[in-house]
Amino acid sequence: MPEMYRDLREFIDLVDGLGALRRIDNADPMLEIGGITEVAAGMPECPAILFDNIKGYPKGFRIFTNATVSAQRAALALGLDPHLRPLEALKAWMAKRQTLKTLDPVVVKDAPYLENSVTGDDVDLARLPAPHWHPDDGGPYIGSGSLVIMGDADDGWVNASIYRVQVHGRNQVTIQFDHQGRHGAMLSKKYWERGKPCPVVVVNGEDPALFIAGFEYLPAGQSEYAFAGAIKGSPIEVHPGPFTGLPIPAYAESVLEGELLPMPEFSLLEGPFGEFTGYYAADKRPAPVMNVKAIHHRTNPILLGSPPMKPPRFHFGLPFRGAGIWQNLIACGVTDVVGVWQHVSQLMTVIALEQRYPGHAKRAGLIAAANSYMGRLVVVVDEDVDPSNLADVMWAVTTRSEPSESVDIVRGGWSSGLDPRLTPEARDQGLTQNSKMIIDACRPIGWRHKYSKTSALSIAETRVIEDKWMASLRPTANP
Repeated sequence: MPEMYRDLREFIDLVDGLGALRRIDNADPMLEIGGITEVAAGMPECPAILFDNIKGYPKGFRIFTNATVSAQRAALALGLDPHLRPLEALKAWMAKRQTLKTLDPVVVKDAPYLENSVTGDDVDLARLPAPHWHPDDGGPYIGSGSLVIMGDADDGWVNASIYRVQVHGRNQVTIQFDHQGRHGAMLSKKYWERGKPCPVVVVNGEDPALFIAGFEYLPAGQSEYAFAGAIKGSPIEVHPGPFTGLPIPAYAESVLEGELLPMPEFSLLEGPFGEFTGYYAADKRPAPVMNVKAIHHRTNPILLGSPPMKPPRFHFGLPFRGAGIWQNLIACGVTDVVGVWQHVSQLMTVIALEQRYPGHAKRAGLIAAANSYMGRLVVVVDEDVDPSNLADVMWAVTTRSEPSESVDIVRGGWSSGLDPRLTPEARDQGLTQNSKMIIDACRPIGWRHKYSKTSALSIAETRVIEDKWMASLRPTANP
């Protein structure tokens, strides 16, 4: 097993040890950092970027992007072997996920995040870099991968989820909860209904296990800290915030403490913000305002930036939703599934299986379509096709599917307000549905043994060649 990181800095060192880190100096937070991040994410090697000497800021105030956008670094973040092939890494995560044992956080007396603090009238968010990520964003966003920490007013449950955070001035940010069903929206409402502001903490530089936990849709009452501890195999160390008393990761890079003011009495227009679909889903809209009472940060703090980008770039290099669909197929009794993957930022699902009976592929495709959030395309391929390799999948689509026979459309499927193809009328009415296309790109079950024999190496044969010769085929050094 790989060495497990203690904090974001140790993770960056591990990434550097893999040769996957690039250092950039003198970039401008106004669009340039976001542009470099997106270009790098689209490169075949997809490097992580550590920005320093950022325009307008002292040396040492850094930004780290593309942390987990590759399958290799996603595996590293999950405590898996980063040298596993993508599909093998996803299978390893599925196995680990089923055996995780949550570990409650532990409170420590000292916290590096308190190395530097400003409070009251000295609070000025301009001391921390906050990039303007996309050309038409409504402003700078310090929180594109930030962990927002809130407590339940009734039972003390602490939620730590990822929400976007826009800077609006010296001591104010907005936190966008997306919809009222998110835990952050529900927790803040409890305070507001009692006429009180909601204590809140924004962590801008957590370790990748906390970043992953913050994206997980855990049930109410469950702890993201305990889940992150399970990923790492050791409990998360926390220290109470001096202003809020909320448990804050001790090794957080920078922290905003304050209060979320009651809606709708207090709000600011938030957005727009480029979404993971590669489009802007909404214009400016009211969002709750956080009055920042204190800024804490480590010496030479690092902002974890994870802006949504045009697909296929995605914040995480292993498709968690694809793993969920794989588990759904198993739970429904669909046998002989050899792999599930998702492409185009999880909007296209591919299932590879060994056909055993007529309707086997269709059955798998229908289950996947029913569980494909926003996605419009489901492709089913034979076991000799690597579902994580889009070129391999399209080879199957173009040589094994017959459009007049191999395509089904399911209407009224599960979508989202982020779907750019929703009509304006449907969006106004909250009708977030789309259709799903299922493409059967398997050899026809009735005569598959008579199908033209492939001339390509099998997956197993390819792996043997790769294991023996890939080092000789790769460049000897990065430019």
